[in-house]
Amino acid sequence: MRADDVQQVAEDSLLPVVVAAASLVTMVMTLALCSLCQWCHRRDSYTELERDDETSEKGGAFPHSNVISRKTIKFERPPGKALVRGNVQPNADGDEDSAENGTSLKVQPFSLHNLSASSMPSLSLRLSPSAYEDEGSDSNEDAVSEPSANLGRIQFSMSYDFDTMTLVLHIKRAVELPAKDFSGTSDPFVKICLLPDKKNKMETKVKRRNLNPHWNETFQFEGFPYDKLQHRVLYLQVFDYDRFSRNDPIGEVHLPLCEVDLTESPTFWKDLRPCPNSNDNLGELLVSLCYQPTAQRITIVVMKARHLKAMDITGTSDPYVKIWLVYREKKIEKKKTSCKKRCLNPVFNESFIFDIPMDKMKETSFIISVMDKDTLKKNDVIGKVCLAPRSGPLETKHWKEMISKPRQPVAMWHGLKK
Repeated sequence: MRADDVQQVAEDSLLPVVVAAASLVTMVMTLALCSLCQWCHRRDSYTELERDDETSEKGGAFPHSNVISRKTIKFERPPGKALVRGNVQPNADGDEDSAENGTSLKVQPFSLHNLSASSMPSLSLRLSPSAYEDEGSDSNEDAVSEPSANLGRIQFSMSYDFDTMTLVLHIKRAVELPAKDFSGTSDPFVKICLLPDKKNKMETKVKRRNLNPHWNETFQFEGFPYDKLQHRVLYLQVFDYDRFSRNDPIGEVHLPLCEVDLTESPTFWKDLRPCPNSNDNLGELLVSLCYQPTAQRITIVVMKARHLKAMDITGTSDPYVKIWLVYREKKIEKKKTSCKKRCLNPVFNESFIFDIPMDKMKETSFIISVMDKDTLKKNDVIGKVCLAPRSGPLETKHWKEMISKPRQPVAMWHGLKK
């Protein structure tokens, strides 16, 4: 065989190997680029989500013929409990909490319609904790401003009538009070008592929308001998008046009367100090609301909490969040998040769905409680938030914004209250 023939045979035998190697390299590069792009996966996911949204928006699963009458309302609990990934253990109040596993809950929505649980769609929403970890990001975290160290000052004067044994207190004014309402103002008034007696309290009038109020009101404590007043402490507490919720404490002043020369009728300027038992020390909760009018449902996402009050002797808490659906002042259905062990700034990112007809929205509210889980005793309530059409200023603002922005999640920080 000639040399040319040998070379031709060698080239013919190597050609399939080269083609196979080139095909393999091309396939590997294609798979690598596909894994980086994932356009097809996102397209399919979006198509599926759009198909689900169209199905729910058409109202096929929520026939209006089955809406419950206002006269005889019966609420049916779905026969299936919410599915939780992880171990489930009973707590002290007879509930079941998901174990500490950091996973999200897959919950079945509760409906005010007279429907079976099988016809209701479920939702499992998982938000990235890092999406809300950055305090300086453009999130809705600024909806509630950080509490200011300056709580304002109050001016008052005192005198004593030795003939009638009467202590006369004159509340004059306050300046630079912090804004407690979403409108950027407060409705301040002052509560007055002589400690240790806390039963006999007196109050000033409420000054509407005023951060520098003038009261100019006089109060008399009759029948107090001068020597007994030396063992009393004047206690002033400034509140922000709320019509639909508990009044918010702004600050307080303690003045032992043994340090005051009442014969000279002195006038004082005192800085307001934080109230030890005020709601500001309970912490805050970040909650997102989303209302879909066509599907007639509300999705609540419990995102995270911060600066929670330590309830355990170890200086920490084991928080979880409990949500009650309330209709006409009756508790209807309860849902809960997982428990975060030994954490005062927990991240939950868990969602819950409630189906509510439009005509029942005005009489519906949600009581969201942050609880501290205890194994040996009843779980403690750290604080609560009531989201309703008529609640506190910030809570009402959140509710109205949810209604005015349908199909858009609206997140807002809420201060916990007792």
